Amino acid sequence: MDRNEVLLVGRLSGAVEEHSMPSGDTVTKWRIIVRRRRHRRGAALTDSIPCVTFDPETAAVVRSLKPRDYLEVAGSFRCRVFGPSTAKIWRYEVEVSSAKPYEADLPEPDAVPDDPTLSPNGSLATLIPRQVAYLAAAS
Repeated sequence: MDRNEVLLVGRLSGAVEEHSMPSGDTVTKWRIIVRRRRHRRGAALTDSIPCVTFDPETAAVVRSLKPRDYLEVAGSFRCRVFGPSTAKIWRYEVEVSSAKPYEADLPEPDAVPDDPTLSPNGSLATLIPRQVAYLAAAS
C-alpha cells in the first residue's frame, strides 16, 4: 500500500506569504527549519523545507506564529511542475493539512545523545530520526 504522510517538527524560518490564485483560493507559503542529527564533524546541519496550505484554519495557525517559533505540521509531500513544456520547473513541497504550535524543551544539538534509545524520559527519542536499513523489500 502506498502512503504519502509527512510529520515535521521544527521552527518557522521567516514571514508567512499569502498569494491569491486565479480560482479565488488563497495559498499560504512558509518554510520550516528542521535540524538533522549531528554531523560527523560535529556541526549541526538543518534543512529548510517549503510548506504550503490552502486551508484557511491551518493558515491562521501558521500566521499567528513568529519566526523561530516551533511548530508541528502534518501533510503530504508534493511535486509541482510549472512553466512551458520547453522549460519546466519542478518544485517539491509539503502540502500541510494541519499545523499547531509545538511547546517543547528541546536540547541544543550538542546535547542530543548519539543513541536515541538512551533518552532518559523517552520523549526525545520520537523526535530524532532513525536510520532505515531499507524502505521496501526487493521484488
